[in-house]
Amino acid sequence: MAELKFKRILLKLSGESLMGKKGSGIDPQVLKFYAKEIKKVHDLGAEIGIVIGGGNIFRGLSAEEQGIDRVTGDQMGMLATMINSLALQNALEKEGMFTRLMSAIKMEQIAEPVIRRRAVRHLEKNRIVIFGAGTGHPYFSTDTAASLRAVEIGADAILKGTRVNGVYDSDPEKNPDALFYDSITYSDILANNLRVMDLTAISLCKENDLPIIVFNMDVEDNLLKLLVGENIGTQVRK
Repeated sequence: MAELKFKRILLKLSGESLMGKKGSGIDPQVLKFYAKEIKKVHDLGAEIGIVIGGGNIFRGLSAEEQGIDRVTGDQMGMLATMINSLALQNALEKEGMFTRLMSAIKMEQIAEPVIRRRAVRHLEKNRIVIFGAGTGHPYFSTDTAASLRAVEIGADAILKGTRVNGVYDSDPEKNPDALFYDSITYSDILANNLRVMDLTAISLCKENDLPIIVFNMDVEDNLLKLLVGENIGTQVRK
């Protein structure tokens, strides 16, 4: 058994990542790939919480362009995260893992309420806990929800899985000369307005001295390598 650099993690995935090469919705091959990658670290004894966005289905920030007010749009986005959470839960269970889905808004028929002590107990019993519906409040992103849940469960780090290798000074998908950072401070992210996570999420991590590692989740074994101590992605620290 490898020694883990981080025993308890909060894995943050974007909703867009589930699209794969589709224009929207969920690509079942991506779900299967993510489930297999998560299983590798779960089998090593990692305690895993997951927050996933809903941007592949509906994005609250763009709702106003469709004539929908921001609060309603954000609530629709929360429901989208629950659809993705259910899909991921199903994929994980097909790989033989035990899971629990928790929702920040009441959905007793399909999910438990978010109760910190219960979530921690699930993690201690080697169950993967998926936190859906964001914070349960409008105007807060799933990045903020990930930071909040990570602090609540006492995670050792937030691992933000993206489709690029880490943090750059500009979008590497648009600028081939973008500068890659091996590590960067919370303050530099805020000062340079780098779009790693939103202001509230970064501030919450900074206040609680919670490391963030941004890495490419689409590369096989990246999550495993990261947890056993290899230098993968960008570390955000004080």
